[in-house]
Amino acid sequence: MEYKDYYKILGVERSATQDAIKKAYRKLAVKYHPDKNPGNKDAEEKFKEISEAYQVLSNADSRRKYDELGANWKQYENAGFGNGGYKGSGGFEGFSGSGFSDFFNMFFGGNGMNFDMGDIFANGRRTRAVKGQDVKASLTMTLLEAYNGTQRMLDIGGNTIKISIKPGVRDGQVLRVKGKGGNGINGGENGDLLIKIVILQDPVYQRDGDDLIRNVNIDVYTAILGGKIEIETMKGVVSVPVKPLTQNNRVLRLKGLGMPHYNKEGSGSLLLKTQLTLPNHFSDREIELIRQAKESK
Repeated sequence: MEYKDYYKILGVERSATQDAIKKAYRKLAVKYHPDKNPGNKDAEEKFKEISEAYQVLSNADSRRKYDELGANWKQYENAGFGNGGYKGSGGFEGFSGSGFSDFFNMFFGGNGMNFDMGDIFANGRRTRAVKGQDVKASLTMTLLEAYNGTQRMLDIGGNTIKISIKPGVRDGQVLRVKGKGGNGINGGENGDLLIKIVILQDPVYQRDGDDLIRNVNIDVYTAILGGKIEIETMKGVVSVPVKPLTQNNRVLRLKGLGMPHYNKEGSGSLLLKTQLTLPNHFSDREIELIRQAKESK
């Protein structure tokens, strides 16, 4: 794994002040910003590199850790950490990573190995077991799949993992699969696989918590006289009673026909929002009766 000289990347001395680091970053960011270099892959990579350098050096804690790492880098490599012991996010199918280098992710990533160098080096040896890095992935599904639950196969670092999703999972929910992340170091346990659920927008239903909402058309005759309508739900077709004089935009609640409660018994409700529809044609007699009804008000 390549050591990143963040000071050199920003063109500043190791003794540079925070103001000097910020000034150098801003100057380079303007020069290499993708908006000013459309389609230039080299400029894009350079922009990522300087952003990564500033991310570390602009924070006092991460800069201290980085400075300690620099002084011990050869010792670190000799201890076996820098020679293929870490697999980064590149090439992981479905992986939604930080966009930073493996070097950054290992030492400064949000779910990575955020440890002091003193925990690793003692007389040139690794002294502490370190948990492997968590790996992030995303999984996209339809609302119907979220309703019924589903199974997927994910390719994580060349390993195929079968994932079972329980009914009722929500958009943005993160599922943790223990031990399926990066390998542990010095006998440490493996990291975890964190799967972010992305649920596609449904053309019929809106979701509000575990309730489902949809519009349902009701002809004016049924709205006035009452009756029954057939509605397709996630569980199949159901017959829904409609009371006489049902108003437009009234909500009919069908309990238990919403989304299942995730990892619990029961389900939410299906909320039907009535949309009154007029026929394309009224007979002369119908028009006359409607006029008489209006005049009698």
